[in-house]
Amino acid sequence: MAYNFSTIKQRLDEVASWLSDELSSIHTGRAMPALLDKVAVETESGTRSPIAHIATISTQDPRTLLISPWDSSQTKNIEKALSNSSLGVSVSVSDTGLRVFFPELTAERRKSFIKIILARLEDARISLRKAREEVWSDIQDKEKNGEMSEDSKFKAKEELQKIVDEYSKKLEEATERKRKDIEL
Repeated sequence: MAYNFSTIKQRLDEVASWLSDELSSIHTGRAMPALLDKVAVETESGTRSPIAHIATISTQDPRTLLISPWDSSQTKNIEKALSNSSLGVSVSVSDTGLRVFFPELTAERRKSFIKIILARLEDARISLRKAREEVWSDIQDKEKNGEMSEDSKFKAKEELQKIVDEYSKKLEEATERKRKDIEL
């Protein structure tokens, strides 16, 4: 019997997606709308919504984003959410919306971002190892219960390791790309 690896592939896709989201929220010296994805704004109905759900976000220049709220009454709430965020941005309000200014990256800030990136990579690796251990345990249980031969168990182990190595390489590549962006 061949082992079905679709569950672990789906789980590892989720880990890769999580890491990608985490990396996209780290400032690289260029203003990108994705940097605001994690900033939630308190709306009038009392719910919290991402800025992109209540405004248009565009890039004005490499260090400035323009936010045009669909409802101008949300301007103060957006300004408050940006001020309370950990992005370290300054905000200017005008009658057309908000300008978000991202500071120039200092060498010290670059180093701290690289530490954050490496910490996120390690979190992703831990999730990857945990998923591998769960599947390996399941494979061993199937062999003990007679649902799988010993040869099939070792073939499944090899296939599992290939899958884990492939995803590990993807995580490393994504992290290295982000690291290069920050070091520029």
